[in-house]
Amino acid sequence: MSEKFTRREFLQSACISVGALATTAGATNVFAGELPKGNEKVAMGKAKVFPNPFYYEPSPLARLAVALLQQSLPELKEGKMFGVLIVEYEGKLGYLQAYSGQLEGVSTEGFVPLVFDYLQPNGYFKTHEAEITAMNHEIAALKQSDDYGKAMEKLTKLKAEAQQVVAEAQQAMVVAKHLRDERRKEKAIVSDNEQREMIRESQYMKAELHRIKKRYAALLQEAEAEVEAYSSRIAELKTVRKRKSDHLQRWLFSQFIFQNARGERKDLLSIFRNYYLLHNPQSVLATHFATMGDQITLFPPSGTGECCEPKLLQYAFIHGMRPIEMAMFWWGEAPKTEIRQHGQFYPACNGKCKPLLTWMLKGMNVAANALETEAEQSIEIIYEDHDLAVILKPSGMLTVPGRSKRQSVETILRQRWNENDTPIIVHRLDMATSGLLVVARNRYAHKQLQAQFKERTIQKRYVALLSTDLLNRVGLPKEGTISLPLCADVLDRPRQMVDRNKGKTAITHYKIIGKIPLHDSYYSEAVKVELRPVTGRTHQLRVHCAPSEGLPCPILGDTLYGKRADRLYLHAEYLEFTHPTTGKRLRFESKLTT
Repeated sequence: MSEKFTRREFLQSACISVGALATTAGATNVFAGELPKGNEKVAMGKAKVFPNPFYYEPSPLARLAVALLQQSLPELKEGKMFGVLIVEYEGKLGYLQAYSGQLEGVSTEGFVPLVFDYLQPNGYFKTHEAEITAMNHEIAALKQSDDYGKAMEKLTKLKAEAQQVVAEAQQAMVVAKHLRDERRKEKAIVSDNEQREMIRESQYMKAELHRIKKRYAALLQEAEAEVEAYSSRIAELKTVRKRKSDHLQRWLFSQFIFQNARGERKDLLSIFRNYYLLHNPQSVLATHFATMGDQITLFPPSGTGECCEPKLLQYAFIHGMRPIEMAMFWWGEAPKTEIRQHGQFYPACNGKCKPLLTWMLKGMNVAANALETEAEQSIEIIYEDHDLAVILKPSGMLTVPGRSKRQSVETILRQRWNENDTPIIVHRLDMATSGLLVVARNRYAHKQLQAQFKERTIQKRYVALLSTDLLNRVGLPKEGTISLPLCADVLDRPRQMVDRNKGKTAITHYKIIGKIPLHDSYYSEAVKVELRPVTGRTHQLRVHCAPSEGLPCPILGDTLYGKRADRLYLHAEYLEFTHPTTGKRLRFESKLTT
């Protein structure tokens, strides 16, 4: 940028907070040759295809708008997603800016407004939310009350006491019977009086056991009734709370009215319901269903409609602006579970935004999602016999068929072998990951190979290319182990999260090899790292590389957790296992092409 171009100047456009990027006084050559003076219309004319919000690369224009926005943003302890939307308005090229959710500690001046502000102090939402909060407090107070605790303790002790007393009485009966039997064996003839005495003893002990059980049953009934009084009240409050919460959610989502590119307006409930009708319900996520009278309502995930993308598009459509492109970035510290890098660009989320943005962008020419676009690819068969095959999977190919019609390793091999029940996939690689796969050709081989994976006798080694920033990490050992439990991000599949409470054990050994040259559109060099997974969780290696508790440096080309490159540089380069029939140890190696 040859001349100083302030943010105030950039936002100086009437009532819409749109910055005239190429026409503001004193900033006639904003793009330093990329957008020469007088070529604004040419730039807008080229923007006939709107970038896919779920897979995009910010253009220089979008990056400029982002840089201008970031100049005014302070450091945030709790990070947040911010975004810009480049628009055309009255012949000017400008941008809008937004943040996801609510914003604390940062001035909201210059940001597009909320689609619906439901947090008014005395508004409908806050009033009814307060009622639900009060019920939460009442439930918590009941659960934590001394009387409830004493009643529960009394019941627990009484159950244990009853069990012990009954068990002792039953054991006494067993011992008494044994002694009676011994008396009968010792005497050839048992007198009638002795016989009657033994019968009376047996009957008395049975009657006494019955009395004990009856007495404790009465005591337990009384104690359970005392506990039930509290439990019933808690259950009643929970039922009322659920009904009030569902009603409030239904009301809230009905207030979020969105406009799409065609000028149509719908609320979130209608948008999500129609999306589910058009798509496989298993493929789309929602928080829950709720019965409201005779009607079943599908609730969108909490926070839907508050992300940057729908806010920006809503404002643009309402004010007659033509969207050109957008870019979203994370600003501030990463959340405890999600993997977010400060200043990093990210696509729109799937759980909240996919149904909504799919509807909002109707009428616009939107670029295809490259991750869902079919590409002609082939596999290389490294080894093949009657029991198994080892193949080299390219990056971008599925291991098994998905919901789309994309080709997969399995479908290709089925066609090759002309067998319906083969191949039998033993393990998988992510679509973006390349490398070696072993595939069974019969059920016996499949069982034997699966056992080797379960017993961890199969040796696997991956190689990943990371940013050279990795070499600047202070205190990072060249070799080590990463242990971070993982679970799915239910609102943004297929992303995974680090979760020490709900996550499954995930362990990876790593070894930093060193710097290598790289022939990539984005990078000229990288750091090669060997990765040996002990477990096999979804996205394990990708997630273990990215967070601060990991290496921390995302794998190059990882658009979910890091930065874009020509491909995801994660490759399964070594595979070693025992042949299920011959017992011979087989070893295969395939180097990553850089």
